[in-house]
Amino acid sequence: MSEPVMPTTSFRLLHDAGACKERYRFLAKALGGIKAYGRDTPITLLQILNINGLDDALWALRACPDSDTFARLLACDYAEHVLRIFETRYPDDYRPREAIAVSRRYARGEATDAELSAARDAARDVGAAWNAAEAARDAAWNAAEAARDAAWYAARSAARAAAWTAERMWQEARLRELLERGQE
Repeated sequence: MSEPVMPTTSFRLLHDAGACKERYRFLAKALGGIKAYGRDTPITLLQILNINGLDDALWALRACPDSDTFARLLACDYAEHVLRIFETRYPDDYRPREAIAVSRRYARGEATDAELSAARDAARDVGAAWNAAEAARDAAWNAAEAARDAAWYAARSAARAAAWTAERMWQEARLRELLERGQE
């Protein structure tokens, strides 16, 4: 299986996806204006991350055609990063880990829809409070959102502010690493 396509979007795609006007304008200004930059000129997710930050970059995945594989693999990374919290509490429950593994295989074309569905159902049984497992099965925005929720639940059980900040920094660093690697 080939590497996932590095996500790009455009001002037209961001607009059509319903981008927040304020953040859309912020990006447009930073890139020299929509007319000068071009409504259909590709904008890399790395540009959005550098200019607008993590939340906007994760949101922009929904406006990146052919980003499902990239988004799914990113969500798997995010979910796996906080999986230790679940496994510490439930050391004999492998459903979230299996859901992440199946989701990765699915993204690479190595698992069937039926396998993904079964893993999704097993992960759902774990419970809504453990959104890290759910993140492994969701694509694009839902996956990124679930991973952020998982980080929030992780942060609640520890030093909230410090854990939340550390997780967000890790998520941003991981996204940046994948995007920069894709530009090589």
